[in-house]
Amino acid sequence: MKALFGAAALSLSMFAMSSTVLAADKGTPDEAVAMVKKAVALIKSDGKEKAFSAISDPANTTFHDRDLYIYVYDLNGVALAHGNNPKMVGKPLITLKDNEGKPMIKEMVDLAKGKGKGWVDFKWPNPVTKAVEAKSGYIEKVDDMLVGSGIYK
Repeated sequence: MKALFGAAALSLSMFAMSSTVLAADKGTPDEAVAMVKKAVALIKSDGKEKAFSAISDPANTTFHDRDLYIYVYDLNGVALAHGNNPKMVGKPLITLKDNEGKPMIKEMVDLAKGKGKGWVDFKWPNPVTKAVEAKSGYIEKVDDMLVGSGIYK
């Protein structure tokens, strides 16, 4: 009986540790906001071309950290830079919907035009796990575009 309880306790502690490790592999809200602010600062200081190049470079750890990356859209929903999927760049994505039908790019654009910054919830493929997961994207408006990053929940 003691062996059974010992095995159960060991299993629970291993599960708790693995959950902590998995959580450590995910970006936090504060890290997403900080990454967006760094991207906005780079756009303002060095211009769009240099910033978009840095954002799109997977070796640039300033804008690629675990499941965190930067995306940039103009206020018509056209992707200008995307740290995880360069095939999206240049495409009008204002009508793009997540797997539950939520038009998340439109919501980001509306938020940028309104409050200028904030969070939008949607579902999106996690670049680490490859599974569609709940995500919260933080965006900030800069000039005629929005810069964002998101956390997987």
